[in-house]
Amino acid sequence: MKLLMPYITAGVTANWTDYVRAFAAAGADLVEVGLPFSDPTLDGPTIQEATTIALRHGITLNRIFHEMSRIDATVPLIVSTYANLVIRDGPQAFCQRVKDAGGQGLIVPDLPLEECAEVAEHIDLILLASPATPDARLAEIGRRSKRFVYAVTVMGTTGERAELAATAAGLAARLKARTELPVLLGFGISTPAQAAEAAGLADGVVVGAAVMRRVLDGATPAEIEAYVRELRAAMSGG
Repeated sequence: MKLLMPYITAGVTANWTDYVRAFAAAGADLVEVGLPFSDPTLDGPTIQEATTIALRHGITLNRIFHEMSRIDATVPLIVSTYANLVIRDGPQAFCQRVKDAGGQGLIVPDLPLEECAEVAEHIDLILLASPATPDARLAEIGRRSKRFVYAVTVMGTTGERAELAATAAGLAARLKARTELPVLLGFGISTPAQAAEAAGLADGVVVGAAVMRRVLDGATPAEIEAYVRELRAAMSGG
């Protein structure tokens, strides 16, 4: 079965953990929990807006990790953040906090491959690859990543797009030839049809901005669950 990982910005609403439970109920295989950061350089307008709202609500790492620990998740929680937050506490201490909160993996998009070893000692570190990544580096990313490789379909920021990037197919093929890990395509996957197309190219998909746009527009956990079910069904050929 193809893997589906929806995304939520922690703290974007008071009941953000209910969306995590809705993802799991809808058939998600993993959930990406984004930690709000003041300078989210890889994120487009939608997730930047969600981050701003969460920070204005006064969300803190302590509160996020406390609330995460109470989710009793039935699927793996993969935390995503920026290197500044990891380095500030020290990789060992930060990764331990993630694991104590129930996180089973970590994505740090601005952490260079050459500098990831210390973080990778303490948690399953998921690495990213882009269409511009050379083949030799793709192989190294595949060797050093854990759980899966996050394939970024475009050279740009996160965000909804009208169609799957033309670079997605080539990147997925190049990665799958160089790693036995699952390859998940992300960035710009917005509709069930796009999710089905991406799943046909790789081993799964990440859906972030499209979920967050709905949350920001007021969608309830039940409505998000229905949307994720549509993605799941499309990916399964339903």
